[in-house]
Amino acid sequence: MAANLPHEFNKFNKHCKYLKYLLKETRKSLEEIEKTGYFDNNQLLRVKLSTDDEEFVWKITEQPLGVVILGQNCWAKASVVNELFGQPLLPMLFPGQDNEEKLLSWRMVRFSYGSQTQITLALANSYELVDHLVDQPLNTVPRANLEVQVSKHQNEDPDLSAVVLQIHLRHALLRDDVQVVVSPSNHNNQFSHVYQKCCEGLTPIIIYCFKEDTITEQELDDLIALRKIAPKQPVFFVCSQPLPTCELTESEQHARSALSSTRSQFYQESELTPSKKGCSVFQQLCGLGYLYSVPIQSKRKRQKWCSEPYEVESELVVNVENFPSILLFTRHMLQSLLAKVSTLLNESHNRCLRMFILTAFDMTRDMMMTPKRLEYIRQREAELYTSLLTIANKKQEEIRQLIVSTVIGMRDELLEEAAIHQFQGLCLSEKRESLSLREIQICTVEIQNLVLNKLNSSVAAKLIGSVDCLRDSFVGTLERCLSSLEKAFCEDGESAQTSSALKQTLNAAYQVRPKQNSLITVLSCHFFQLVQTLFWKTPPAVDVDWKRKVAADMLDSLSDTRLARSICAQFRDRLKASHEQFLVSLQHLESLHSGRLQHTEEQRLKVKKMHAPKLARYALESTSLRDLILYGMPQIGREIGRGQYGVVYASESWHGFAPCALKSVVPPDEKHWNDLAMEFFYTRNIPEHDRIVQIRGSVIDYSYGGGNTPAVLLIMERLQRDLYSAIRSGLDITTRLQIALDVVQGIRFLHSQGLVHRDIKLKNVLLDKKNRAKITDLGFCKPEAMMSGSIVGTPIHMAPELFTGHYDNSVDVYAFGILFWYLRAGHVKLPYIFEQCQTKDQLWKCVRKGARPERLPQFDNESWQLIEECWSSDPIKRPLLGNVESRLMAIMDCHRSTSTANGHQDSHRRSLSYRRRHVARNYYAR
Repeated sequence: MAANLPHEFNKFNKHCKYLKYLLKETRKSLEEIEKTGYFDNNQLLRVKLSTDDEEFVWKITEQPLGVVILGQNCWAKASVVNELFGQPLLPMLFPGQDNEEKLLSWRMVRFSYGSQTQITLALANSYELVDHLVDQPLNTVPRANLEVQVSKHQNEDPDLSAVVLQIHLRHALLRDDVQVVVSPSNHNNQFSHVYQKCCEGLTPIIIYCFKEDTITEQELDDLIALRKIAPKQPVFFVCSQPLPTCELTESEQHARSALSSTRSQFYQESELTPSKKGCSVFQQLCGLGYLYSVPIQSKRKRQKWCSEPYEVESELVVNVENFPSILLFTRHMLQSLLAKVSTLLNESHNRCLRMFILTAFDMTRDMMMTPKRLEYIRQREAELYTSLLTIANKKQEEIRQLIVSTVIGMRDELLEEAAIHQFQGLCLSEKRESLSLREIQICTVEIQNLVLNKLNSSVAAKLIGSVDCLRDSFVGTLERCLSSLEKAFCEDGESAQTSSALKQTLNAAYQVRPKQNSLITVLSCHFFQLVQTLFWKTPPAVDVDWKRKVAADMLDSLSDTRLARSICAQFRDRLKASHEQFLVSLQHLESLHSGRLQHTEEQRLKVKKMHAPKLARYALESTSLRDLILYGMPQIGREIGRGQYGVVYASESWHGFAPCALKSVVPPDEKHWNDLAMEFFYTRNIPEHDRIVQIRGSVIDYSYGGGNTPAVLLIMERLQRDLYSAIRSGLDITTRLQIALDVVQGIRFLHSQGLVHRDIKLKNVLLDKKNRAKITDLGFCKPEAMMSGSIVGTPIHMAPELFTGHYDNSVDVYAFGILFWYLRAGHVKLPYIFEQCQTKDQLWKCVRKGARPERLPQFDNESWQLIEECWSSDPIKRPLLGNVESRLMAIMDCHRSTSTANGHQDSHRRSLSYRRRHVARNYYAR
C-alpha cells in the first residue's frame, strides 16, 4: 500500500493548484468589490480571510510536501526509509553491531527528485561542501557519507549538525516536488532546532521511529518537545520490533522504573499505568496524549477518534510489516489539510455572500423608504406652516390683550428703571443748566429703547409659550428625518453644506421668537410724533422726573391694537419667506437623493448580477471540493427524473445519508453556472425544515464530457414521488388538503428566510411514504432584495406581474392558488381555457390577459373563494400565507366533520337494510 503514496501526493498537488486558483480569484474579486467604494473597510475586513488563515492557506497550497522522519535510532529510521522507497537506500544494522550503534551519529538526510542520482554535502543555506560523493549507480548510501564518528569521551562538533546529506533520486515517491527528510540521530542539539530545520519550507508528514519496546529518556524528551511545538500535528509512530505479549522480565521492569520524573508525571495526569500484558510504547504514548485507542495491527481498519471530519489523530504500528498502513494515515492527513483550506475559503465566500444579501436588503429598503420620507417631510412641513399661520391670523386679539396686560403689570417697574437709567455716550454734569436739542433727542431715544426692550422681552416670552408646544411636535420629527437623509452626503462637502443650510433654515424659520430690533423699529414709528412734542422751546432739565415723564408718556401713547397687528403681520411674512426657502431647499435635497438612489440602483444591479454570482460560484467550487475530499464521489444509480436543467438519479448512500437523490446539472454557459451556484448557496444555507427538501452536499465531476463540460452533482434526500404522479395515481380529498397545508407551511418558511421560490408547481412538490409534502427545486429561489426582475417560472403558475419584472413574494401565493386548484380538482388535466392554447406564446398571452381556470362541480364555496383570492390580478388583494393556512385548516375541519356525519348516515342505512333483510328472511322461512 505504501507504493500508492505517489498517487496520493499527486492528487494533493492537483487539489492544491485548484485551491490556489480559488484563493487568487477570491482576492481579485474582493479587490474589485473594494474599488466600488460601496462597502466600508470594516465590512470588507469581516469577509476577508484573517492574516493567520491566509498564511495557513498559502503554506498548504504553495509549500511542497515533506515526509519528515524523526527519532533517535538511526537503524529504525533506516528501515522506514527503505520501506518508503521500496529498496535498501540506507544501510541496516548487522548482528553484533549493537554497541557500535550507540557511538554513531548520522547526519540529516534530505531526499529530493532529480533526473539522475546525485549525492552532495551541503550546509543549511544550500552551500555545497562536497559534490558527487557517489559516481556509480546508487544501491545503498555508503555509511561513511552518513556517519559522523564520535568517541565516548568526545563531544559532537556543533558545525556537523548544520551539514545535510542531499540525495537526488529519480523515484516516483519524490515526484510533484515531494521531499523525504531524515533527522540526525544521536545528536546533542535541542529537538526544537532539529524539528525546525527538518520542516522548514515544507508541509510535513511526521513519522517517529522506535526500535525498542520502550521509550528512552531522550525520546521522551523529544516527544514532549514535539507536543509543545506542534500540539495539533498528528504523528505516525513506527516501532521496528514486535512488541511483547508476555509478562515483562525483571530487566524490562527495571528499565521502565528508570524513566524520568517527567514521564511519571504524564502517567499520573493521564491515570495510565503500564500493564503487565500489552504494549508499553502504546501506553507511554497514551500518557503523553498522542494516542487514544488500541494499537493498530495488520489489516486493522483505522479508527477515527475525531470530533471533526478533517481532524486526524496520531497512530502507532507495532511492526515494520504493518508499515503500509501509512497510506491510510497519509491519505487522511492530506484530506484534512485540503478540507481545512477549502473550508476557510468557503467560509470567506459565504460571509461575502451574506454581506451582499444584507446590503441588497438595505439598498432596497433605502430605495423604497427615501421617497416616502421626503414626502412625509413635505407634508409635515405644510401642516406646520398652516398651523403657524392659523396662530398668526386667529390670535391677534390674544396678542393685543397680552400687550395690554404686560404694559399694566410692568408700568411701575419700567418707570423706576427709566428714572435710574444712566445715559450712554453722553456726559451730563450738574453744573450744566440746559442741554441742546440734539442731546435731548439722544436722551429721549435711550429712555424709549430701555422701555421698549424690557417690554419686548416680556411680550416675546409670553408669546412664544403658545407656539413652543406646536414647534416641538413638528420640528423635532422633521429634524430627525432630515438628519437621517443628510447622512447619505456626509462625505460630500457640498452636499453636506446644503443639508446643513437646509437644517439651519428650518430652525430659523420656526424659531418664532420676535427679534428685539424689529419690534423696536415698529414702536419707534408709533412714537415719532410723541418724541417731537416732548421738546419745549426752553430745553428742560434732564432729571429723574423728566425721565419718568418720558417713559410714562410713551407707555400712555402705545396703541396695543396696531402693535398686535404689526406683530402678526411680521410673523406671517417671516413664515411665508421661511416656507418658500424650505421648499427650495427640499427640492434641492430631493434632486441629490434622486442621483444617489440611481447610483444605489446601479450598485444593487452590480451586486446581484456580477459580484454575488461570481462569489457564489467560488463558494460552490470550494465546498464541492471539500465534500469530494471528505466523502468521495457518490455512486450514480438509475434515473428517477428529468427536468429542463438536469437529470435526477438514485443513489443508495453518501456521507451517512440514505437513500439519496443526485441532481446532475451540466451548466452550458456562465449564466447557468451562476444561477446554479446561487441556487446551491440559498438552498444549503436554509435551516432544516420538515417541508423543504434538504441538500446534503455537492460534488463537481471535472472528468465529465472529457473534462470540457464539468457536471455538478447536488446530493439531496430522496422521496417517493412528486405531486404530479401522486394525483395521477389517485389521492383522497383528505390527503390532498393536507398536502396543500404542507405546501403553504413550506412557502411560509421560505418567506420567513427572505426567499421567494418563484416556481411553485406540481412537480416541485415531493411526497414521502406518508404522503406528506416537501418543496424542492429551489433553482429560481432568491432573496426578494436580490431579484433582478427576471421572467422565470412555469407559464400557468406565473402571476401576471412576473412579465413586468416588478414583483414580490406574492407571486408564490398566486402559484399556490393554481396548485390548490389541481388539488381540489383531483386530476392533472390542463384547465379548459389553457387547453385551447396551441403554443407556449399563446399560453403566456392568455395568462397575461388574466385568464384563470374554471370552477369545477367538486369545488366548495370556501375553497373556490380562497383560490380566487390567491390568484387575484392585484398582488395587494392576495391573502397573506398565515391567513391561507388558517383557512385551509378550517376547510379540513369542515371536511372531516362532514365525512364523519356522512359515515354515521351510511352506517345507519346499512343497519336498517340489514334489519329489513333479516325480517324478510324470517317471513319467507315461515
